[in-house]
Amino acid sequence: MQKHTFSISSIDDLPNLAKQIISLYSSKKIFLFYAEMGAGKTTLIKALCKELGSIDQFSSPTYSVVNEYKIIHQPLSIFHIDLYRLNDLNEALDIGIEEYINGTDYCFIEWPELVEPLLPDGCVRVEIKTDGNNREITIFMS
Repeated sequence: MQKHTFSISSIDDLPNLAKQIISLYSSKKIFLFYAEMGAGKTTLIKALCKELGSIDQFSSPTYSVVNEYKIIHQPLSIFHIDLYRLNDLNEALDIGIEEYINGTDYCFIEWPELVEPLLPDGCVRVEIKTDGNNREITIFMS
């Protein structure tokens, strides 16, 4: 299993971390984010979107569930999906989760536990653990 662990202590470390993640997993399109509330999932996703070439305004999709960001000079989009407010798998199916995860665009999914039965092999799993201002980010293939 390919596994990488990074430690960061400042938000200023995120652009470099995003560059490393995209470089290591350049062929992957589905990224799953596991962490407690407030650990920095959305902030890391914003850095990844910028690294991929999106210049859109980024915001948490907690209430909208799905935000789409365009990548300049590419036909691909990034779908930022936050499943925190969904109660069951049927609600995920209602938002079209299968189309997102089976498509060719990037999917960055926060709180993916609900849809794990639907996920294809080879997703990139991102786990964030916090200790004060320090973050340990472990990344591996699921």
